[in-house]
Amino acid sequence: MNNIRIILLFFLLKTLSYGTSEKRHNILFIVSEDNGPEIGCYGTSISTPHLDKLALDGALFRNAYVPQSGCSQSRAAFLTGLYPHQNGQIGLATWKYAMYSGKIPNMVTTLIKAGYRTGIIGKLHVNPEAAFPFDFKAFTSANFSRKNMLSYTEHAAEFFRESKKPFYLQVNYPDAHRPFIKTVDKLPTRPLTGKDVDAIPYMGINHPELRQQTADYYNCMMRLDSHIGNLLKALEDSGKSKDTVVVYIGDHGADMLRGKRTSYEGGVKIPMIIRWPGMKGGQERKELVSTLDLFPTFCEIAEAQSPQSLPGRSLKPLVLGERPKWRKYLFTEFHVHSNHNPWPQRTVRDERYKLIYNPLAGEVNPGYDFTMSKKFFKTSETELMANAPEKVRAAYRMMKKPPLYELYDLKVDPFEFKNLVNDPAHTKTLGRLSAALGYWQKESGDALKFPELARKLFLMIKDAGTTKRKALQYKAFMEPKSGE
Repeated sequence: MNNIRIILLFFLLKTLSYGTSEKRHNILFIVSEDNGPEIGCYGTSISTPHLDKLALDGALFRNAYVPQSGCSQSRAAFLTGLYPHQNGQIGLATWKYAMYSGKIPNMVTTLIKAGYRTGIIGKLHVNPEAAFPFDFKAFTSANFSRKNMLSYTEHAAEFFRESKKPFYLQVNYPDAHRPFIKTVDKLPTRPLTGKDVDAIPYMGINHPELRQQTADYYNCMMRLDSHIGNLLKALEDSGKSKDTVVVYIGDHGADMLRGKRTSYEGGVKIPMIIRWPGMKGGQERKELVSTLDLFPTFCEIAEAQSPQSLPGRSLKPLVLGERPKWRKYLFTEFHVHSNHNPWPQRTVRDERYKLIYNPLAGEVNPGYDFTMSKKFFKTSETELMANAPEKVRAAYRMMKKPPLYELYDLKVDPFEFKNLVNDPAHTKTLGRLSAALGYWQKESGDALKFPELARKLFLMIKDAGTTKRKALQYKAFMEPKSGE
């Protein structure tokens, strides 16, 4: 009898320490570089059978966004559940931008405390890296040359085998970051050429060079799909697939004109697919969701206490087919990528309309010339624009020297070519969205609601020059003044 009591006490203590670990799902979190929803299941005519199957078995989110269209900024945001202006990672880690403190609660430390084994394959790219004490690490370089890609699956299979506790594994794939490599390890088996495709529509320009770049970007996406297929097979072979929540996202949009490093849809809108054990598959959700929602979602999976005051909320009810009251507005922001392109910016969108706020209206956006440079395109800007429609040329002129506000009807103008800000028919919409944006800035502690501080930030970064050795001390600058 005493032995039975001892055994029962052991299991009770185990449950109290780790929660009901036998019932808690594993988490496989797949993050790919620089790709928007240019996938077969999102309507692009390329072959992505494994991601299409994941969507068929899970939930595909039509309106998923990152808080900022930059790598470090996006990753720090989903790892902390905070906007860049809240966690401090406003620019690339490569350029010494960093979170305010390594003590900010994050996904990794929270899941470790909840009894999970944590792992990462591929790059982290957030400062300070010590804030994320993964139990398992492999292939931690950016790997833009796409070397030894099969090892990602091998390391993942090893992690699956060795995990005796519920696990969180984040796998970061280098495709589809520039350079857009046509084939690697004979993948894709049938690469596309510029003769096979049109340029991505949100660029508005169908020049031959842009068609070829689009083709090679699609080749990267098809290769990515093959690697994700291998990863999901390794999970299946481990016998743990039926107990694992699988989440796939891109870290921001493609590195194309009006994509990455902008606040346009091409930069901030991403694919998000979630497969949850026991769920009804084949769902398409239209709610406005953010990668900020992933931290609360993973906390719910792990039965862990979510940090207080996170702006996101768990996606579990959406994935399980429920219809909860959801957010009416979604917000994004931009600060800087490298020191070449500071451009403070804020956006808000609702179900139909989107407002972009440019506090430095009238200035030339340095990000425009940076993206138009020979680093990305051999063809001159003049030649690229030669055959573009006037509305497209006007959109690029506005991108180069933005007005205070840009207002778009995403239902009729999904690629954001017609600014409605001066249209009297949309005065109320402008007022409503600008009020919502101002309220969010105040509630989230965003100092850039003050245009003079946006200008100060712009000048600070420009004065820092192009050196990577100069870290910007941003915390005190971003904290709103007392009483404001």
